[in-house]
Amino acid sequence: MALLNILKYPDERLHTVAKPVTEIDDRIKTLVADMFETMYASHGIGLAATQVDVHERVVVMDLTEDHSEPRVFINPVITHKDGETTYEEGCLSVPGIYDIVTRAERVTVEALNENGEKFTLEADGLLAICIQHELDHLMGRVFVEYLSNLKQNRIKTKLKKRAKHDL
Repeated sequence: MALLNILKYPDERLHTVAKPVTEIDDRIKTLVADMFETMYASHGIGLAATQVDVHERVVVMDLTEDHSEPRVFINPVITHKDGETTYEEGCLSVPGIYDIVTRAERVTVEALNENGEKFTLEADGLLAICIQHELDHLMGRVFVEYLSNLKQNRIKTKLKKRAKHDL
């Protein structure tokens, strides 16, 4: 397994729309394992392949503190949304930035697991929010794009300054 480099906003590659996975082979299984290792090492709860510059429809997540419920979504599609909720979101691609985003309260998602088996999951709460957040990445969208232009520009400026300082 290997730690992968997480792209940082406003990197243009984060706006790439991911392509469907055509075959779940050893390469995809290695990608999944590396994404989990990267997500856990970064103290995240979700990671989309887009964030590690692999533009295929793969998402991993685990909302537990003890890493006991790893979930894999390959070629995920939200088939139903219901209700509305707000949540303060953060993102491994937008480190140190948190803001309130409005999303559906409940979702139904269809996907394949790492063995190529199709499943349907009905989710609410944090799991529903995380699914929507990560699937946005697969569509080339970052959570800060739900915010006002003023907030987006402030975040870009802050992250660019931080990147220069880190060099």
